Amino acid sequence: MLYHSQFKAAWWLSNPHLQTMAAKWLRRNEHVVTLEQTLELPDGDFIDLAWTELPDTDSTRPIVVLLHGLEGSVDSHYAIGMLNAIKKRGWIGVLMHFRGCSGRPNRQGRSYHSGDTRDIEYLTRLLGQRYPRCPLSIIGFSLGGNVLTRYLAKHSNNPFRAAVVICAPLHLASCSHRINQGMSKIYQKYLLDQLKKSTQEKISLNLLSEISRQQVASIKNMREFDQVITAPLNGFHSADDYYEQVSGGYVLPKIKQPCLLIHAADDPFLSHQHVLPSQELPHTMQFEVCRQGGHVGFITGNNPLQPQYWLEQRVPAYLAGHLNDHSDR
Repeated sequence: MLYHSQFKAAWWLSNPHLQTMAAKWLRRNEHVVTLEQTLELPDGDFIDLAWTELPDTDSTRPIVVLLHGLEGSVDSHYAIGMLNAIKKRGWIGVLMHFRGCSGRPNRQGRSYHSGDTRDIEYLTRLLGQRYPRCPLSIIGFSLGGNVLTRYLAKHSNNPFRAAVVICAPLHLASCSHRINQGMSKIYQKYLLDQLKKSTQEKISLNLLSEISRQQVASIKNMREFDQVITAPLNGFHSADDYYEQVSGGYVLPKIKQPCLLIHAADDPFLSHQHVLPSQELPHTMQFEVCRQGGHVGFITGNNPLQPQYWLEQRVPAYLAGHLNDHSDR
């Protein structure tokens, strides 16, 4: 079901770029206390988890898994806010860092990409084995949201009672074009600098012998990075092949369990017309379109001194309906 959201942006943050950048700036001094856990993977690599607290093996409290965006981490403003909102509900939150995003490089040349579901598949199995009585739900932000759609479509019998996908690049080709236009180039440069830095670090560690420093240094936009780095390292023929194979918008009809997708029409990272679903959606899916909100911004409220973060109200309220928790904490 596609419908228009009731979200209303703060009058003092009506511009999409202000929504996007203010969300990070306003929360620069906020923190979340987490317990770190390293998870060794079957292929010899590892990922780091950040828990709000470790559950007891016989716990029945809900666990909410978070997947961050491109080059994000537990320190990302949206992760801090959502983990604190989860704690406030009395639930347990765990953020899964994609490979290489926890502050230390992973052990292999390849790391992660928008359609890489292998690590969330492994983590999900472990959660079911270790905490069999805990109801599970999951939230994916931006790139993590696209990964989540791919996972949910691939594993229709997964244990998550509900899922939320926020500001996901569901059509990667148009998104790589959009972020290379106008003011959106600011975000592209920020992300590209981080990606190039981590790639150069891997070259220094002799993990990427097939790619030279000169090749990395010459990359000027996200599409070139995907053409030179992402595609060949992950078995795709080209950036176009990668975009076509892993864009989450194509698999939305295959998702079976309750799923809420939140998208802002003014998102400066995404192409609005391409992100909107072109196929009939399952009756269990809600595709909520906000007129404003920027990229993972969604700041509302009339007082600039007391901004309100709508996602942290909307998302837990949605999940509560599927986790048998109707409290008003």
